This record gives sequence, structure tokens and C-alpha cells, in this order.
Amino acid sequence: MDLHIRHLIDRHRFVVTVEGHDAFLSYILSGNSLIIDHTFVPKPLKGRGIAAELVRTAYDYAHEQDMICQATCSYAAAWLSARRTV
Repeated sequence: MDLHIRHLIDRHRFVVTVEGHDAFLSYILSGNSLIIDHTFVPKPLKGRGIAAELVRTAYDYAHEQDMICQATCSYAAAWLSARRTV
């Protein structure tokens, strides 16, 4: 999926607009960790892999910054757990 995900560093969010709807991932910085605390995808966009792309983008950003990526968001936690077993 080719999405234009924007990183709003000052708001600790990754955001993408699809068909006029905003989906986002928010995170908290704590020490050397980026902690994903929420993902949101509006109903009209669900099931398209958008949440996965948001988490992948946050994960990649954390690693580029030499940070540990963690999650309190259940979706992101499951995605990160699956990534670690691959």
C-alpha cells in the first residue's frame, strides 16, 4: 500500500489521510523508548492494512533513532510481537 504518512513530531503522531479520513498512531517518548499508546483508523478505512503501515512506520522511525519500540496499544503490541517472532 502506498500511503503518504506524515510524522508530526511536535504532536508525537504519525498521520495519514485517505479518502478524506484521518488515521493516526500516537506515541510517548520515555528515555530510549518510543511507546505506541494508540492507533485509530476510521470505520470506512478499516481492513486495508492502514494500522499496520502506521505501526511499521513508527517501528522503523524508532530503530532509525536507535530507540526501542514498545506498545501499550493492543493492536501495536500484537504487531510488534509478531514482528519479533519472524
